[in-house]
Amino acid sequence: MPVPWEALIPFGLLTTMFAAGGTLLNVSKRAQNQGKPIRYHIDSWDEMMMDRDKRLTGHLRGQAAEPVAPETFATNSVWYTERVGQ
Repeated sequence: MPVPWEALIPFGLLTTMFAAGGTLLNVSKRAQNQGKPIRYHIDSWDEMMMDRDKRLTGHLRGQAAEPVAPETFATNSVWYTERVGQ
């Protein structure tokens, strides 16, 4: 049975486009997370720690190594205000 060589060109293009799309999506996600892999199965504890990290460093994936929090951490709060009447 002969090999249909003309079918290899579309197959190669499809394979290349899927590989390029997946690679670019992975690079984009890692760039948004400061080079760290994306998080899965985030529970309420992880959300609280991500909020704390955002208040400490300004980014959800940032972590601070200093033993003392910066001065601005004392004035920003985890408790958000809600609008009345909505």
